[in-house]
Amino acid sequence: MAERPYAEYAARNAAPILEILEREFGSASRVLEIGSGTGQHAVAFAAAMDHLHWQTSDLDENHAGIRAWVDDSGIDNIAPPLSMDVRDAAVENDIYDAVFSSNTAHIMGIDAVEKMFALVGEALRPGGVFCLYGPFRQGGEFNTMSNADFDANLRQRDVVMGIRDIEKLDEFALAVGLQRVRFYAVPSNNNVAVWVLGDKS
Repeated sequence: MAERPYAEYAARNAAPILEILEREFGSASRVLEIGSGTGQHAVAFAAAMDHLHWQTSDLDENHAGIRAWVDDSGIDNIAPPLSMDVRDAAVENDIYDAVFSSNTAHIMGIDAVEKMFALVGEALRPGGVFCLYGPFRQGGEFNTMSNADFDANLRQRDVVMGIRDIEKLDEFALAVGLQRVRFYAVPSNNNVAVWVLGDKS
């Protein structure tokens, strides 16, 4: 079996994110996670919310680590990862009640972020919920100097990366029928943004 990758931040932020997801996903049954990363979040959240069927996904190179976490957990309400690059991925329409993604929007190019929202709009049933965790700007402003420094570091690593304006994400959301309904503050200067899909007719 492959080694389980470990991210300290994923262990640290799981509890505050879970508190929000238990509220937002309380009536959901099928969840798609976009960008499951190490697999830590998927296992923690699926274990705590056993009414959900949790579908992991990520780029192929991350699958071995995710599978290691899933296999080691023994949890039966979590599925092995789908191969997914949001830039060209396709999903079955209207089969998920909820979508979750963590720390993805700032490491994708903005074109990929837009395509992620389009993918969410296709995957969700009407009334479905999309929860996105990470750092955001509001009104073009960073909420802390540390996030401004983080943004500068990201852009030095790759010019396509960067902390996104929540208003720009709202534009992408509205284009596919999603409306932001809540915006939670969580530790480490991050947020969970929540959008709900309207009627597709």
